Amino acid sequence: MIEKLNLTMLTDFYEITMANGYFCSDMTEDTAYFDMFFRSIPDNGGYAVMAGLEQVIEYLKNLNFTDEDIEYLRSKGIFNEEFLKYLSEFEFKCDVWAVPEGTLIFPGEPILTVRGPVMQAQFVETMILLLINHQSLIATKASRIVRAAAGRPVMEFGTRRAHSTTAAIYGARAAYIGGCAGTACAVADIEFGIPALGTMAHSWVQMYDDEYEAFKKYAEIYPTNCVLLVDTYDVLKSGVPAAIRVFKEMKPEKMGIRIDSGDIAYLTKKARKMLDDAGLEDCTIVVSNSLDEYIIREVIQEGACIDSFGVGERLITASSQPVFGGVYKLSALEKDGEMIPKIKISENIEKITNPGFKSLYRLYDKDTDRALADVITLDSEAVPSGDAYEIFDPQAVWKRKRLSNFYAENLRVPVFEAGKCVYESPSINEIRDYCARQLDSMWDEIKRFDNPQTYFVDLSYELWRLKNNMLEAAKK
Repeated sequence: MIEKLNLTMLTDFYEITMANGYFCSDMTEDTAYFDMFFRSIPDNGGYAVMAGLEQVIEYLKNLNFTDEDIEYLRSKGIFNEEFLKYLSEFEFKCDVWAVPEGTLIFPGEPILTVRGPVMQAQFVETMILLLINHQSLIATKASRIVRAAAGRPVMEFGTRRAHSTTAAIYGARAAYIGGCAGTACAVADIEFGIPALGTMAHSWVQMYDDEYEAFKKYAEIYPTNCVLLVDTYDVLKSGVPAAIRVFKEMKPEKMGIRIDSGDIAYLTKKARKMLDDAGLEDCTIVVSNSLDEYIIREVIQEGACIDSFGVGERLITASSQPVFGGVYKLSALEKDGEMIPKIKISENIEKITNPGFKSLYRLYDKDTDRALADVITLDSEAVPSGDAYEIFDPQAVWKRKRLSNFYAENLRVPVFEAGKCVYESPSINEIRDYCARQLDSMWDEIKRFDNPQTYFVDLSYELWRLKNNMLEAAKK
């Protein structure tokens, strides 16, 4: 972890009171299955991006209760001494399965499952949700923004607007997974190897008598990468002319201008003409200033002349919908070697859970390699066949989809076995590339910003039947 604190106690207090309750109820070694899933896609989008698993792994590897933690719990005066002794000797023993980072994910899918002693499987809920909810949210937002930029690089500029130090660092990581080219956050470069990028602030320009002197000094210091901020006073009357003068005199190896205010479409078109007329066709134009996927899409449609974007607060905070909404629910228990499926029932249909220990498959068209649908199955079922396969809408059995000429991929991988990590996290660049390939496998209709086609996430017949039978039994 980036922070050197012991994060074991970064949990909801009721996780500890429930663990004590299980201990006092002689349920210490009962085995439970918990699924993490989410119910809706941010911004009414067509897909989300899985991120944060590497930090979950680090957390689970380092679970331990310090003497200070035990003394704190003892001071509350409500915990059993034998329970506190159990915590002081704590050893993580759970199995974990998860969808790899960079995978496109959809509502209702078990993106992570924990199986193990009920006290342990319950206790890790808070940090699993915290880490995956945050990074999946930012990775999803970044993916939308990068797609809106239509091939132009997007730099994550949100460090100073993030909600905490870790939100800045892990947000930069998630944004890179989602497709950003780099970050303004230097620590993210140190920790993860994400390219740190940046130009100058308006204060640099204000330190000098005029823009020409400020730009000239910067070009002297950075002759191989000279990007000048031209909107401190007036973009077209003074900023761009001063930049042109410096570029022609100093001839930096790489040159560019950045515009951080005003009418982006109008200013970039005018600036582009001025640069081209001066023979500086290779000079790039970078824009920033409270951008998101919709503004980026609109200015490109208006003919703005932009080579790259810097996106800050609306990316690092996912300000349009700043909650991912993943939940962690019990799906089964094991007693005396028998698995007992569990279901949560609600008047809100979307809150009814899928029972049992499950697997998750993505079905691809053999001819195009495009994703056709995802299917959630019971783990005991055979891999879906590519000849003829029928999947069921989880809300209505009369909605069925019959597939043929497809191949199936199990989206989940084992991460821990009996508390031992068996998964090697890919590099950040491998995750980023995998996310890009995932996007390529989806139909464009699913990737629309407005009214995207709903991607099929259905149930196998066996899982649908189990769920339906449990719902019917609950009515009696």
